[in-house]
Amino acid sequence: MASGKSPLLCALDSEGRRHLLVPLGEREEALRDVKSRGVKVVTEELIVRGQAERRYINLRCEDSAGHQVFDFIGGEIAAALLSEGTNRAKIIAQVLAKWRRFWGQPPIALLTREELMGLFAELWFLSFWLSPRVDSAEAVRRWRGPYGARHDFEWTKVSVEVKATASSRGRIHHINGLDQLEPPENGELFLFSLRLREEGGATKTLPSMVSTCKQQLGADLDATSQLDAALMQAGYSPVHDEEYAKVRLHVVDEGLFAVKDQFPRLLGGSFLAGVPNGIEHVEYDVNLNTFASLLLATRPDQASML
Repeated sequence: MASGKSPLLCALDSEGRRHLLVPLGEREEALRDVKSRGVKVVTEELIVRGQAERRYINLRCEDSAGHQVFDFIGGEIAAALLSEGTNRAKIIAQVLAKWRRFWGQPPIALLTREELMGLFAELWFLSFWLSPRVDSAEAVRRWRGPYGARHDFEWTKVSVEVKATASSRGRIHHINGLDQLEPPENGELFLFSLRLREEGGATKTLPSMVSTCKQQLGADLDATSQLDAALMQAGYSPVHDEEYAKVRLHVVDEGLFAVKDQFPRLLGGSFLAGVPNGIEHVEYDVNLNTFASLLLATRPDQASML
């Protein structure tokens, strides 16, 4: 059925499968996609009860386990069709491209508050610090943390570890393991510190940062697909955007530190006799409030070392 001025119809067929039907004019472009896992898209002549026969782009959900994602796809298509013009086939293809990466994946649990802030900080660095210095697609390629790399961003002779904190005491960051602040074999290591505060009136959210990164990539579908893959590896799914949007963040301060010399850290070599037998993992907190000598930049335009 249609709802108000909604530009699409929701339907069930005789086998109980869900459909989204987008009506087309006589000269409008058709769309066909039978390769996407879990959803089939065809353009065909259909008769909808109470309406004359006409052409529709018919999106059919092939797997009941994907109903939640399919419902989100319908809402996003409806909103895009109302706001973005008349090329309906192109709009639908773009929405499907966004969601294809998440289709058919096992349900992803909500990120914890700490994980949300950590991912927000990585996207902040990607968008505002790295992308202005290199091509946005290249910036996405340098984001290696979600794939298990030692540092969040890695490229020739440079690695950057990104840390977020909501501590009211300042730049207090949690370090995971003895190798997280180990420099790359042939290059320099930097730590990017982002201090955040939750505020009801703040305008920044995790979904807004994802949107900003995608806008910077523009029509580069390969780079957008790479970004979606990294987001999924990081534990993010747009299915939870409504919940994530409730966490509104204000950036208190940000800074890029050189990880060298007197930087407070524990490494494998910090133990004269080696790491004691039986110790499998070490975690600790660092306080960077008194290490201004290692602070290289507080604004992206100062970060020439990147």
